[in-house]
Amino acid sequence: MKLLGRGVTVMAAAVGLVLGPASLAAADTPSGPPGQPSNVFVQTNDLAGNQVIVFAEQPNGQLSQERVVSTGGLGGASASATNLASEGSLTYDPEHHLLFAVNAGSDTISVLSVDGGNVRLDQVLSSGGEFPNSIAVHGNLVYVVNAGGAGSVSGFYIFGQAVVPIPGSTRSLGLDNANPPGIHTSPGQVGFSPDGSELVVTTKESSINSIDVFRVGPLGLLSTAPTFNPDDSNGPFAFAWTPSGQLVVAQVETNSLQTFSLGPAGTLTSLSASVPDGQSALCWVIAAGGFYYAANAGSGNLSSYTIAADGVPSVVSPVAATTGAGQIDPTASANGRYLYAESGAGGGTVFEFQINSDGSLSPIGSVTGLGANMEGIAAD
Repeated sequence: MKLLGRGVTVMAAAVGLVLGPASLAAADTPSGPPGQPSNVFVQTNDLAGNQVIVFAEQPNGQLSQERVVSTGGLGGASASATNLASEGSLTYDPEHHLLFAVNAGSDTISVLSVDGGNVRLDQVLSSGGEFPNSIAVHGNLVYVVNAGGAGSVSGFYIFGQAVVPIPGSTRSLGLDNANPPGIHTSPGQVGFSPDGSELVVTTKESSINSIDVFRVGPLGLLSTAPTFNPDDSNGPFAFAWTPSGQLVVAQVETNSLQTFSLGPAGTLTSLSASVPDGQSALCWVIAAGGFYYAANAGSGNLSSYTIAADGVPSVVSPVAATTGAGQIDPTASANGRYLYAESGAGGGTVFEFQINSDGSLSPIGSVTGLGANMEGIAAD
């Protein structure tokens, strides 16, 4: 594990001055050509010691466990739930081949380097707040959202293979949460806009119940306060982006997807009404193969959508696949051929699916016994 002192932090800030905003907001790129197998990473979120389980994706899409790596921190549990209730708690950065994990029980984040199937813990850093539950990466910038208490976001620079805090980067979300927060009031996700100029945070059914947008400055520092975009009582949870930069938001209270355009001042303009899938507790959403897959925690299944060019969502299948009780975070392989979905069923299960050209999902297997607190999944 690398221990970084103040000098490295100052050096990284100086590098940020030289690189400027273009380098700090470099576009994310795929990690490999179509057809190249992925690794899939699963976070145990174990309260006694968080771990990342590394799986190799086989040619048929099934997963084989390769190794287990400690994150050097503790998993966490939201009030009245056994997991984090967020998307992006485990995030892979293909540009730097780094894996970021939250340790909600010890208020830290872990940085792991990935070299093929080899994964190594490099750093454990303070998250800058209470109960970190989601991480976003864009270019040389990393931001984590802390869900406990007033809530906050804190930033880091990637400097080579080292990650260092950005001085003065923490911004309050102005929430009124306990620590640990409730599953309905904790922020659902933090993520950068496609060009890296804004940072988006969903606050679910908190006292604000909004989608917050911070402006990202040239040195990676955020605007002092975000633009608050109220989302009525829809409970904005996770989100994804269309290829044209439209924001696709999963709304847990209405079991629906809704799309927005993002304005230059951080204002969101609705492009559609909320489109429900008829299921229960639609919380997570990911884009894969031209489709959008929503995870329904209450129904124990996945639904599929398309998004038209004008941003209007349409349900393709209200039940594209069944996963069992407690459906949580999904991810797709880098080659776009397979989808992997976490579920609380079977003491912690990852269900494996082939993504078909019409958006349907064909079951190809599962991995069970991964831990009741499991949450967080990513592919390289």
